[in-house]
Amino acid sequence: MNITEIVTKEDIENLKKEIFEEIRRVRYLELKKPVKKEWLKSYEVRAMLSISAGTLNAFRRNGILPYSKIGGLMYYKYEDIERLINNE
Repeated sequence: MNITEIVTKEDIENLKKEIFEEIRRVRYLELKKPVKKEWLKSYEVRAMLSISAGTLNAFRRNGILPYSKIGGLMYYKYEDIERLINNE
């Protein structure tokens, strides 16, 4: 290490920004990873498809996405979501 190298406040701020950007990127990628469960809850489906609760409701009403209702919760088969994504 060279003694003449000086770390400025701007260097530290830039490093901080880079670290926060990397954390956000990793979090985003984690949310987009496909879930490998057989049945998914509504919030998981919305995250996978990047859709709102209203859009998911419309998919159910229009028969676009089959579901099962158990105890007031909606569950969706992972394979049905994959089929929807792949437009099969």
